[in-house]
Amino acid sequence: MLSSAVLPAAVLALVSGCSRGAHPSQVGKAAPDFTVADSTDSVHLASYRGKVVVLNFWWSQCVPCIEETPGLEALHHEQPNLAILGVSIDEDEQQYRHFLERYHVDLTTVRDPNETAAKLYHSEAWPETYIIDRQGVIRRKIVGNPDWTNPEIRAYLKNL
Repeated sequence: MLSSAVLPAAVLALVSGCSRGAHPSQVGKAAPDFTVADSTDSVHLASYRGKVVVLNFWWSQCVPCIEETPGLEALHHEQPNLAILGVSIDEDEQQYRHFLERYHVDLTTVRDPNETAAKLYHSEAWPETYIIDRQGVIRRKIVGNPDWTNPEIRAYLKNL
């Protein structure tokens, strides 16, 4: 069991910005704007200015993406003031739609098979999530699937 002194450090490490590969971290910089549209939905990042944005890049065949979906959905329902945007890199629209249906995804999501938005963020593995503040600045980059039900993560997002 983690001591109470270790737990905050562990959560901070989980939500801290990280850098991977040849691309430097974008934490502290303006989030690259994008517009992505698929056959039914469209997302324009700049239209969410003034809200805290949880920008999640995912793929329907990615096990960690599947595992984090219930937590993101719970966060979406418990903190409706957050803009949780899912950008899928799925090429197959049927697989994408089946995923949304199977896991009862009702947060804002769009399919971007060309990875237009993901390339702007130098995302190379799934899931990757960017926490963007109300002014449009990237505050955290999270690689993998954190426990979105963790009270400390939720408090961080609520207080951003």
